[in-house]
Amino acid sequence: MSKFDPYNHLSIVLNTDGTLTRNYHAPTIQANPEPKRGDSTVSKDVTLNAANKTWLRIYRPTKLPSNDTTVARLPIVVYFHHGGWILLSAADRDVHTNCSHLADGIPAIVVSVNYRLAPESRLPDQYHDANDAVLWVKQQIIDPRGDQWIRDYGDPSRCYLYGGGCGGNIVFNLGIKACDLELSPLRIGGIIMNQPMFGGVKRTNSELRFATDELFPLPVVDMMWDLVLPHHTDKDHRQQELVTMLVKCGVQVEARFDPLGFHNVDMVDPQRASAVMNIVKEFIH
Repeated sequence: MSKFDPYNHLSIVLNTDGTLTRNYHAPTIQANPEPKRGDSTVSKDVTLNAANKTWLRIYRPTKLPSNDTTVARLPIVVYFHHGGWILLSAADRDVHTNCSHLADGIPAIVVSVNYRLAPESRLPDQYHDANDAVLWVKQQIIDPRGDQWIRDYGDPSRCYLYGGGCGGNIVFNLGIKACDLELSPLRIGGIIMNQPMFGGVKRTNSELRFATDELFPLPVVDMMWDLVLPHHTDKDHRQQELVTMLVKCGVQVEARFDPLGFHNVDMVDPQRASAVMNIVKEFIH
């Protein structure tokens, strides 16, 4: 019986120089700054940090809601994609489609962050990219020459941080660090963590229950942590235990758990995807 290989499972190869060869290439979608018939949103790509090769994809609804003759200001959602720290980008089909649905369904201005991937860049680089992104959004609001979609249509008093998987880990860290950032007039109204990627040295009940998960079995999750954590550190993090800790600390938390679900179930189950959308809309509004 052959030993399970987490690298082979994801079609990746760890090179001797510490980089990854990613043989799995997810379908991508280009930004569409000019709407075509039937498009519910438009999107465009902008550079975040040229030196770090990070960039953003911004979305807005094609039909902007209005109050009388005035275009209504929309909440701003800064979005961080899933991918276990090592895969995917803001241009991948699933990420693009999800952000487009958010922009149309909430409706909102969505800023999707293409942060650096591991192991080429290890933590805390992804946290630094998140800081860059939220400060960039603030700059567009205060700069008369800033990005028009954010400056003219975004509501700086209603900014939300949304992360899926490892992106949920990123927004949790960013939510804490935001307290020390000068963001005015941008105000963080809340953070949304969709199946955030937390773990620990001690196995949790859920980790053991889903150890043979079809997409991310436990050896794959362990590999992802090994590739993103700084050298000589451990993965002492948590998920459901995190919710309990936050509540004990007096943090206002709205937690929703699906006992019959699995990781990324909302990416393949339209009914659960709709449920997640409704939860996000309720939280933001």
